[in-house]
Amino acid sequence: MEAFVAALTFSAGYNAALVVIGATLFGAAAAASGTFLVLRRQALMTDAIAHATLPGLAIAFMVMVAAGFDGRNLLGLLIGSAISALIGVVAVDVIVKRTRLMEDAAIGAVLSVFFGFGVVLLTIVQSMSAGRQAGLEGFLLGSTAGMLRADAMLIAVSAAVVGVLLFVLRRPLTLVAFDPQYAAGQGVKVRLMDLVATAMVLAVTVIGLKLVGLILVVALLIIPPVAARFWTNDISKVLFLSALFGGSSGYVGAALSASAPALPTGSLVVLSAFAIFVVSLVFSTQRGVLAALLRRRALAVRVHRRQGLLALAAGEPIYDAMTIKVLRRDGVIRPDGVMTDNGRAAVAEIRRDELRWSMAPSVLGDDAVPAQRDALTPADEAFTPDQIALIDAEAQRLAVV
Repeated sequence: MEAFVAALTFSAGYNAALVVIGATLFGAAAAASGTFLVLRRQALMTDAIAHATLPGLAIAFMVMVAAGFDGRNLLGLLIGSAISALIGVVAVDVIVKRTRLMEDAAIGAVLSVFFGFGVVLLTIVQSMSAGRQAGLEGFLLGSTAGMLRADAMLIAVSAAVVGVLLFVLRRPLTLVAFDPQYAAGQGVKVRLMDLVATAMVLAVTVIGLKLVGLILVVALLIIPPVAARFWTNDISKVLFLSALFGGSSGYVGAALSASAPALPTGSLVVLSAFAIFVVSLVFSTQRGVLAALLRRRALAVRVHRRQGLLALAAGEPIYDAMTIKVLRRDGVIRPDGVMTDNGRAAVAEIRRDELRWSMAPSVLGDDAVPAQRDALTPADEAFTPDQIALIDAEAQRLAVV
């Protein structure tokens, strides 16, 4: 525990602090850049981009070794990965436009082919006699132990660039994400915005290869935005929460890895993101499971209460145990089933409400009455005070007549 706290407070050593900072910045950048692809329902594209980097990684290694350079030069490996990922994106686009395949099928085909090709090339690389290929497989699952200051600076710069781009282009990206046709009508270049969003994801993916690996980088692109979507419908808040959740995942996961060196950083970062997702899934006030259960429970109580009051108003017996329980809890009936004073007042109110609903079409006209009545909304909430006054006046006139 002490080692974990030390890592969280950046007092576990220079290298541990560097890894924690780098992971935090990368998590925020990845989550923010993946937000619009998730909103556009193109989350699978991030998987294709990540897996398409593997052939480029292996080919870049071979080319640098053949040219007499260090095969593990990070810049060269990242450039090769970026080119390969770009080819994968273009391949998906060409397949979708030139064939009858849907986008998900095209992505699946490119993903599997590129990744399989990359594994074959990586196997060949491992059998080479030169190039210092040991540890190259770390790009699959990530390897942060050897992170340098230059790596952290690269991640910081990429995070800043992603942040600026998202701030400047948040409105057109939002329009494209939710309604491409409307965005085009407003003069937004939909194709360009799609390319910008994809380019950000591609850049972040390539930069994050060393940190979490090509297999796990997808999780940081998708999980935080999905978790953020549980909490709000406001796109600005979704972006903020995505970055917050992604950064928190990197921060906690890297700190856990620093306190237990035998555990891989990338996996712990992803597990931290998953923990945030589970909390959001369960406890979100808008779309969380708990909130949904509470709303369902409240709806059931309302239904049982109204049905019970209608039965009492009609003088009918009540057999449903849940209805009896609700009426007793609300003080409508006593344990022996006899109505209380509050119960009689509630029954009078429900009779008045049913009368208002039955008279509304004849008094106000069919057009003024909701087409679908949910049988739970009181008339005084569905109609204006002036309309209620007209209905009550007509009811009183008919009663006098």
